[in-house]
Order: sequence, then C-alpha cells, then structure tokens
Amino acid sequence: MRKLKKVLIVTILVGISLFLLEYKGIIWHNSLFAMKYETKGLDVSHYQGKIDWKKVKDTYKYHFVFMKATEGKDYVDNTFIYNWKEAKKQGILAGAYHFFSMGSSGEEQANNFIHIVPMENDSLPPVIDIEIDLKYDPNIVREELITLTTLLEEHYKKKPILYVTYDTYNTYVKGKLDEYDIWIRDILKSPSLEHSNWLFWQYSNRGRVNGIDMYVDINVFNGNVEDFKGRFMYLENK
Repeated sequence: MRKLKKVLIVTILVGISLFLLEYKGIIWHNSLFAMKYETKGLDVSHYQGKIDWKKVKDTYKYHFVFMKATEGKDYVDNTFIYNWKEAKKQGILAGAYHFFSMGSSGEEQANNFIHIVPMENDSLPPVIDIEIDLKYDPNIVREELITLTTLLEEHYKKKPILYVTYDTYNTYVKGKLDEYDIWIRDILKSPSLEHSNWLFWQYSNRGRVNGIDMYVDINVFNGNVEDFKGRFMYLENK
C-alpha cells in the first residue's frame, strides 16, 4: 500500500510538472506530431508586442511568417508595418492576413486590406482568417467571402488562403469553397479534415521564440522545404 501511494504521488507530480511546462510553452505535446514537417513558421499580431526579427532569424528555425494586417472594414493592426518591414529586412518570407468580419461587406474589407498591405511579388498569398460566430447564414457568409477572395486575388495575383477552425470550416467552407487552400488550427492533435488537404497547420499557440517576449503561434507547411519552394516559385533563391 505504501509503495502504491508513492507511485501515485510521483505520477501526480510528474503530471503537474508536465502541465506547467506545457502551460508555460516550454514543451508542447503537439510538437511530436509536427516533428516530421521541416518547414516551420510563425503567425503574429500586436499581441506579440515589438518583435526583434534579427533574433527570430538567428534561430534558423522558421521559414515564414504570417502577420495580422487588417480586420473588418477599417481596423489596422498597429504592428503590421513594422513587422512587414523588419521581417523582410531579415530575409524571412512574409505574408499578411485579414481577420474576416460580418460587420461589413467583403468589398469594404478587401479595400481595407489592399490599402494597407503592399503588393510585392516576394510575399506569401493573402490569408483570410475565418473565426466568426457560427450563427450567420452560411450562404450570406460565403457571398461576402467570395467577394473578398476575388478582389484580393485580382489585386495581388495570388489565390488567397483560408485560415479556419474545424467549426468554421465545416459551417462555411466545406464543399463550397474547396478551390482555396486551407490553413487549419488544431493545437491538440494532427489535422483531420474530410475531403480536404491542408496547406498550413497551426499546431501550437504557446510557442516560445527568441526575439518574441510573448507566446506565439507556431505553424508547419504540409511538405518539405523543396515542396515549399516548388509551391511558391519565387522562393528559389531564398
């Protein structure tokens, strides 16, 4: 009985220790599932504060970064210009994302993004972050999304990527917007999407990266470095 109690206490202490290490971002269980993907990247916004992009580059771990640019028809992330300029200065491949809203039209939101995000060949395709409530009429949501994606593709000459959760994918995207590449959020396990292959996977929301003082999201590309370069032809010299 005494031995059993000791085993139980040790097990509890190990469990608590692992929980605290994961909570603080020192370890992350999903890293085990993401290990096989060699092309890693970050996504950031004003929540990460001022980032030292040279230190991020010097980790030699991250090939790309998506940064929040806009939201709705008039919101602009106040760190976007700095992040865009400094990440590119360090040779980190950058892309911008727009946080989609049902508070304004797809056209208005496209205009907001286009006004802020430079049209540069050596950048990743624009991303539309779909994390809205599930209460909206899916047909109306898709109408606005199609307007937004069409205008962005016309302007940037690159087909937008859709960032989704399982809920927003199943409610608004699945079976209707299948022509767009998917960036899926799953911080618990490997992605599982019916009838769809994902392009990017956000596997951690509590990453610790040198040069960034706050927790940061970490992502992988579905393929190796050569696949990544093949997908984005302009990366051949990166």
